[in-house]
Amino acid sequence: MELSPEQSAIRDTVREFAMEEIRPTAREADETETFPEDVWDGLADIGLTSLTVPEAYGGLDVEGLTYAIANEEVAYGQLAVATALSVHCLATSCIAEFGDDDQRERWLPEMVDGRPVGAFALSEPEAGSNPAEMSTEARPEGDEYVVDGTKQWITNGERSGVVILFAKTDREDPETVTQFVVPKDVEGLEVGTKEEKLGLRASDTTTLTFEDVRIPESYRLTEEGRGLSAALSILTGGRVGIAAQSVGLAQSALELACEYATDREQFGGPIADIQSVRHTLAEMHARTQAGRLLTYDAARQLEDGRPPSLAASTAKYVASEAAMDVTNESVQIHGGAGYTTDYPVERLYRDAKITTIYEGTTQIQKTVIARELLD
Repeated sequence: MELSPEQSAIRDTVREFAMEEIRPTAREADETETFPEDVWDGLADIGLTSLTVPEAYGGLDVEGLTYAIANEEVAYGQLAVATALSVHCLATSCIAEFGDDDQRERWLPEMVDGRPVGAFALSEPEAGSNPAEMSTEARPEGDEYVVDGTKQWITNGERSGVVILFAKTDREDPETVTQFVVPKDVEGLEVGTKEEKLGLRASDTTTLTFEDVRIPESYRLTEEGRGLSAALSILTGGRVGIAAQSVGLAQSALELACEYATDREQFGGPIADIQSVRHTLAEMHARTQAGRLLTYDAARQLEDGRPPSLAASTAKYVASEAAMDVTNESVQIHGGAGYTTDYPVERLYRDAKITTIYEGTTQIQKTVIARELLD
């Protein structure tokens, strides 16, 4: 699992950015539920908004492990920023992998610079973990499609300028899911109110409602009926990214706990001298490192071209549950202080929960793992 000199350099660069640019904005962004746009522009300046864009269109087109490292370090700064970035990269991945030359040329050179921001519209109010049940329809009419339906839990819902949309060409036929790239300014597309969430509060999460939206056939990314397999393929890589973010979040909580335990004095000395605290810190490190190594292994499988479904789900399951455990223990070590907004571990604890839900819940990951083991 040794990193190359280039990967180490990228890790150090992103860690420095996370410490100097992301972390100082995290508390205000969380409290005001606003995304730090200056931070986003900074991510673009160091190339992170181009991670999954081919070099021919100005991107970095990094391999799987480098992508995971970048996600880990951005999440070390703030999970909400990392989530926005990973969704943007999902969108550019879809265009790069499934788009034709004209579609790539239209969108990717601008998305390299982070504008327009990308969104990924798969989930619906009645179709979350089972996207085959989606009801959004893109009905063919001549050389156009007419889109009607509602998408839910859309990260970058407000901020985005382009949406990767999944819709059925026949609402009654689950085999007709198709993938499209849609600019946000099309007539009939409306953004819903931002969700008020437990955590990840700086990230805008909204519904997107399509009402008689007419888009040209040239916006279609996949052949009709090939959209669901495309989504599942992209989401496998996305799970590696979420696993990496979980590791970065856990690492942040672990370091804050170590710092507090060293500084906080009780019973005549720092609480870091108390054996139960020391054991807790050891367990937190072990869980974080286990998640990291599983994530790096899945990332290497991704870049080697091996089907990484088992590895990706295992990494996502272990790393996200570790993030919950480690942030919980970090709050506990901080005691009453950790329950207040004066210390960032309170926010990390709230943020951690989403890692066990999005890109497939813990239960979905267990289902995938068992299927891969038994089939």
